[in-house]
Amino acid sequence: MLGWFHALLPREERFFDLFARHSDAVEAGAKALREMLEGGDAIPRHCKQVMDREQDADNVTREVLIAVRRSFITPFDRGDIKDLITSMDNTIDQMQKTAKTIILFDQRAFTPQQREMADAIVTCAALVREAMPLLSAINTNAGRISEISEQLSQIEGRTDELHDVGLQELYRTNRPSNSMEFFVGVEIYDHLEKVVDRFDDVGNEISGIVIENV
Repeated sequence: MLGWFHALLPREERFFDLFARHSDAVEAGAKALREMLEGGDAIPRHCKQVMDREQDADNVTREVLIAVRRSFITPFDRGDIKDLITSMDNTIDQMQKTAKTIILFDQRAFTPQQREMADAIVTCAALVREAMPLLSAINTNAGRISEISEQLSQIEGRTDELHDVGLQELYRTNRPSNSMEFFVGVEIYDHLEKVVDRFDDVGNEISGIVIENV
């Protein structure tokens, strides 16, 4: 009886707007991070853009978590909402860590593989941004949401390969005379890989939401 009563009540729709706003910040942060990897004197300016977008995303995350506590009827499970926004926020948190590492070590030049990994991050961010509005009509959009989840997983796999190839090339280029350059390069590769891993987590979350709600 209570389930039927809940079904008749209007859902709290603002979550979809909040998810979209967060994905906008994530995509803007990803583009700014990619610009950092072009190197040169503009790196600090683009780094600030990453930091600003991370703050924007944090603000939206806070709004979502407050709304979860205050809303009577949510569009899907409260735990799924929390897990989704947390996984999304983890992507831009990791971008921020990547940007900070670049600034910390005053890195001004980047390898082709590092730039390709940053391209992958931008692609992942665009896919997540596409997915967020689709969640408002899960039954209708289940196919495309599942495709996005699969694409994120495939990108993660390709990025792992870029990571390994890049590390091998970095080692060959810098042995044995330039151990610091190798160390810095490894740090940047690892941070970039973790960003894509976090996007794969988002893909898993949205896939789980589809499975539970279709």
